[in-house]
Amino acid sequence: MVLIPGASIDRSYWDPAGDHAGGDSFRTAMNAAGATTLAIDRLGSGRSSKPPGATLTSQVQATAVGELVSQLRHQHGFARVVLAGASLGSAIATIAAINGAELDALLLTGYSHSVDAAGTARIATTFVRADTDPRFTGQGYDAGYLTTAPGTRASSFLGPGADPALIPIADDTVSTFTAAEMTTGLPTTVGPMTLDIQVPVLIANGELDPLCTRQACVDSAALAAAEAPYFHQNARLQAYVLPRAGHAMNFAENRSDYHEAIVGWMATIAD
Repeated sequence: MVLIPGASIDRSYWDPAGDHAGGDSFRTAMNAAGATTLAIDRLGSGRSSKPPGATLTSQVQATAVGELVSQLRHQHGFARVVLAGASLGSAIATIAAINGAELDALLLTGYSHSVDAAGTARIATTFVRADTDPRFTGQGYDAGYLTTAPGTRASSFLGPGADPALIPIADDTVSTFTAAEMTTGLPTTVGPMTLDIQVPVLIANGELDPLCTRQACVDSAALAAAEAPYFHQNARLQAYVLPRAGHAMNFAENRSDYHEAIVGWMATIAD
């Protein structure tokens, strides 16, 4: 499984507390189920290089991900590769799949075509230029890079069902993204381009994700019904909604239920 984080966070999203999570992180749950995981930093985030922000689009990110998937198959001998994204990472994963990345399945979390405009706009007000934020000044970020204002990640992304032990970590793991990534990734949620995806797809969202309309994210059946028109029958679309969780399901107190659902879906796509 190649794990792509979303905007304003790096690869730590998949294991936010590291060794202190009691083994109950997305990464460790997948490892325990027998899946090898590779959590990456998107270009421009975490430890990755920092290309000029205006050039760093979701298409550029998707091309890099596609090349990585090819290397895993042909240089490292992995027979099956599942691409998993979170939020913006899901948009990047979607573009990679549409572009023909050699995938066996696609996991899209914090993602849907039922975008809540008001919730999205509210979160967008927390975006600030990274080169003006003391946490990132002097680190090579230009004016095209954004981050979330200090103290806003928990209220924007975690929701009422967040694990109290992980809430303080939300701001500590903040990273960057580009305006170009966002503007080129959003179209994957508003049009029919996902009909071109020909591998199994699971969409997973939090019930209280402010980026998803209440009608679509009320439960798994509603999300599946809302997303079905956007996917080809070959995608064998499945959907899962985690109760009380916000946008960042990996921080939810009941995240083990989400992990179990993903492991169950992975079993359905195995040889």
